This record gives sequence, C-alpha cells and structure tokens, in this order.
Amino acid sequence: MPAPSSASSRPNAADPQPVCAVCGTGSRQVPFRPMPPEQAPDLDLRPGEPVRSSMARWLQQCPSCGYAAPDIAKAHPAAAQAVAAAPFRALLAETGHPPLARRFLAWAHVLEETGALHAAAEATLQAAWVADDLGRADLARQWRLEAVALWRAGPPLDPEQTVRVVDALRRAEAWDDAAATAEALRRSNPPEAVAQVIGLEIRLIAARDAGRHTVATALPPPARRPHVTHQRLSERGESLLDRLRRWLRGG
Repeated sequence: MPAPSSASSRPNAADPQPVCAVCGTGSRQVPFRPMPPEQAPDLDLRPGEPVRSSMARWLQQCPSCGYAAPDIAKAHPAAAQAVAAAPFRALLAETGHPPLARRFLAWAHVLEETGALHAAAEATLQAAWVADDLGRADLARQWRLEAVALWRAGPPLDPEQTVRVVDALRRAEAWDDAAATAEALRRSNPPEAVAQVIGLEIRLIAARDAGRHTVATALPPPARRPHVTHQRLSERGESLLDRLRRWLRGG
C-alpha cells in the first residue's frame, strides 16, 4: 500500500476527537479525506487508486464498545442495542477474520440490524475487498455471497446494482446463479453502459474467469470524450466519488 500523505492521515491538534454515539467514549480518530480516483474502478465499483489503498481510513471504530461507522459520533437509534447484543460481540472477538475486515463487518452488522440492507451489503462487500488484498479467497467468497443475500433481501435493485450482484457471484464462483442473473439483466434492455458491462460479465462467466476486471475493460474510452469512469455513471447524477461517500455514510 502506498504511504498515505501527511496532510490526510497524520493526527494533529486540529483533528476531531469524536464522542461515540453508542457508549459516549471520546477517542482520537483520523478523518477520511478521499482524493478522486485516478484509475478505473473494478466491475464491482471498488475505486481505483489512490482511494483503493485507503480502506483503513474509511471507517472509525470506538475503542471501548467497538461501534464502527464512517462517523462514530452519529448512530441510528437502534445501534446501541445492536452493538450490545451477543452477535456483535462475537463478531468483534472472531480472531479468524482480519482486523480491518472485522471493522467493515461490524458496520455491516449495525446497518443490517437497523434495516439498511443495501448499505449492509456494501459494507460486507468491502470486507471482501480486504480479504482480496490479504489473499484470503475463502473469506472473500463467503462475504461476497453474504453481500448478495443482503442486496436481494432489500428493496428492488436497479440495473447498475444488479451488475454488481453478478460480479460478486462471478468472483465467488457461483457460476449458475451468476449466469442466470446476468442473462435476466441482459434481456431487460438495460442502459447502454450497463449492457456493455453485463456483456463482459457474461463472457467472463462462460470462461469461468473469477478474477478482478475493471470497468475500463468493458467501457473503453471513446476517441472524443473522457473515460466513462470520469463521468456520471448513474442516472441519479452521482460521480463515483459521491457514490463512495454515500456508501460509507450508509445512505
């Protein structure tokens, strides 16, 4: 991982010391100030560098109760009950999971318990990204499948979200489910960019390719305009960086 810049990662007197909204403990936390990604995201929209290597700073965690969130000074009214319950305490004590992954899973657990299922899926997928970086293919596969289950348990998915479900299934080698989901999306007449990406996913599934691929592979830059990953990919008008910030907030 490249060394983080001193301006964005070193604690100093000006850095906030938030009070945990769950247990009231104050602690030094380094705020996350992301730079725009300079490289194309993966097909599951994991950002490119330099944001890609900054995952250790995406979430804060209370050193007392273990509550994890983008800002631990804020919490859903039901978060305290979720954090105090046995499943959350067991999760924090699970030494077989990498510490950074446990932080994302802790946030995912609170989101799930408070009904934010799609946001919980995002946080669980982010735990899988941690496992990817550590070469823990077993955990990455498990958490991708858990993320898919959370996505499907929540509100109906739009085409862009469904592409990410397909990618998670492919990366987890759930070939039959990935192929069926991809084909259903292809037949639904999705937007052009989604159709191009799902076409690539279908080819990768047929080749039993479970590897990482970027959006640039599916959407090569046209001759007279910037790469699509530098533009608005969503009909809601969000940039990739805006979407990342929203995911981290759990919204």
